[in-house]
Formats: sequence, C-alpha cells, structure tokens
Amino acid sequence: MVRMSDLVRGIVREAPPAQRAAPPERPAPAERPVPVDRSTAARSSDPVVTSTRRMSLASPEGHAAAERPDLAPVEPRQPELPAESPEPLFAEIQAVIGDARRLAQGGGAFGWGRLQGLIDRAITALARSADLFWVANNPAAPAGVDYVAVHQTRVCVLSLRIGGSIGYDRGRLIALGQAAALFDVGLWQIPEAMLRRADALSGDELALWRTHPKLSADTVRRWGADDHIAQTILEHHEREQGQGFPQGLYGPAIDPDAKIIALVDTYATLTLPPTSRPRQRPHDAIREIVKTRNDQFPSALVKALLSEISVFPPGTVVRLNTDEVGRVIAVNRNHPLRPKVEILTDSKGQRLPAPKLLDLSEAPFLYITGPVAEGGR
Repeated sequence: MVRMSDLVRGIVREAPPAQRAAPPERPAPAERPVPVDRSTAARSSDPVVTSTRRMSLASPEGHAAAERPDLAPVEPRQPELPAESPEPLFAEIQAVIGDARRLAQGGGAFGWGRLQGLIDRAITALARSADLFWVANNPAAPAGVDYVAVHQTRVCVLSLRIGGSIGYDRGRLIALGQAAALFDVGLWQIPEAMLRRADALSGDELALWRTHPKLSADTVRRWGADDHIAQTILEHHEREQGQGFPQGLYGPAIDPDAKIIALVDTYATLTLPPTSRPRQRPHDAIREIVKTRNDQFPSALVKALLSEISVFPPGTVVRLNTDEVGRVIAVNRNHPLRPKVEILTDSKGQRLPAPKLLDLSEAPFLYITGPVAEGGR
C-alpha cells in the first residue's frame, strides 16, 4: 500500500603505397608536436558541436603533417532560445487532436507528421520551462470545446512530463506522446450522452463504454499507427492487480507507456470530469489516488506524479502554521510539501502592503497546514 508520507520521502585501409628510396639529401625535419588546448577541443559529447572539421598542419618546410581531429575548432555556443509560448502550443495540439474526430467518425488519412512535430516541440518546451505543464494542469475547459479533445491534449502534455521525469529519452517520449494524444479516440464512436453519464453506466451501456480502448486501438491502426502505439492505447485501462479491462492484464504484462497514460488519465478526469460530478483541486485528486487507488498504479509513477504536480501546485492559496495566508508560486520538486510561497496576509488576517516571498524548503519551522479559499480565514 502506498502512503503519502512514503511518497514524499522518496518512495530506469587501404594499404600505404610502397616507399621510394629517398635521395641522399637532408632528411625532412620531424613534425613538431602541437599542444592541444583541452578546454576548447571539440568533444563528441558536447551537444553544441554539430560537425568536426579537421585541420591540416604543415611543417616550416612545407611537409604536410597528419590531420588532427582533436584540434577541430569548436563552433561558438548559440544562446538558448526562450521557451515557446505555452498557450498557443497547447491550442495547436488540441486542434490536431480535434481534427481527428472527423476522421474517427468518417474517414481519411491522419497527419502523423504534424502530430509528431507538435509533440517534439512540446518536449522541448517542457525541458526549458514548466509553463506548458501548468497550462495542461489547469482544470478548466473553454465553453463549446470538445471535451475528449481537451482531455487527450491534457493527458498528452502531462504524460510527456511524467515520462521525462522517469528518464524517457526523446524517442520514447515521442511514441508516448502520440499514444497519449489519441488514446481515447474510440469515445467519439460512442453516444455523447453516455460520456456525460459515465459515472452511472451499467449493463449494456457500461459494456459498450468498455469497448473504447479496442475501438481506439483499431482506429489508430487504420490510420497507420505502429504496433507499439496501438498496444499502448489498447492497454490504457489495465490495472496493476488485474482489475482493469479489456484483457484483465497484471502489472508486468501491461505496456509501461499505458501505465503512465492510465495514471494521468485518472488524474485529469478527477480534476476535469466529463460528467456533472464536481471537479477536484489538483492536491485533492492526488490524495484520492494515493488513498483509494494505490493498488491500481505503480508506486514509482504515483511518486513521479506527486513530485511534478505537488500537493500544493502553483496558484493554491494556503495557510501556514503561523496563521499567515499565502499563494504558492513555485514547487520544490524535492520537497513537494514545502513550496515557494508569497505571503499575502499576516497572522491577524491583515493584507500586507506587498507580498513577502518565502521558500518553505529553507524555513524548517514553517509549514503549510492546508489550502484555503482565496481571501479566506
């Protein structure tokens, strides 16, 4: 059983030509050793070096010296570009996923290249800044926007962040992102009214709803997805103890990418449900997963989700043990219960003339007692 306290504490040749006899003349002078400046020599592991150009050195007498690859000049390091603006990128991903609805319900070819390019940009954006992650973590959807498209976009971005945090390389992240962007396309082949009542389905309706992982996998196969992506999508409702569907697989038999999507799908549904059920705040959703669904997901993934989202994500208004009230402005990934806070009111409830910044990871005698409604006491 996974406990919150455990997770917070830190619970993958050419042969050379024959020499001709040299005339009895003065032998060529020996090649002079050239010192190598190791601080500037190109290193193959340096990502800034995009090519290696060899330099030919010559002795004063004009005899060509051997080429020295370790003397290749280092190209000047380019300044790192700022992170891409998160809202337009999120909207682009959502638009591509939204376009898939017409294909799922009708026909046509899916634009895998366009989706892959967007996922690649999202990976870069997430590596430079957490802004795109927090846009996806925002539990709100514009009026009139297709819920399934919004949900898949959120799961795509959040899954990329979790995959990156557990060590996925870029290739694995792209495959994970493609599966997460399309894992629920089968829901577009089920009556929309059923989605709005998903919490109360039974009998034939529940059986129909439970076909959506296979419908989704069959759909992406028809669009040309590879077997791994289709398998990931098929297994996103499987659970660690065999309590999932459609195959009732147990932990080791479940695709690792499907496990990430399963956890993020659950979190995203709790924070923005398709039904009239009240949506939960991020920290409440995390607590519910830890307390009531801990046997459904690997503890390592729950820990990764906790460290990324935190019990108190940015924007949460909290009360300290001093009775001061503040707003979380940044998460300390190594100390998820001790974020950075701007204090808004003092212990008597008086609003401060200017917010006071406080990093709780550096204040051992201060701690959060719980979240409060903004402005509340």
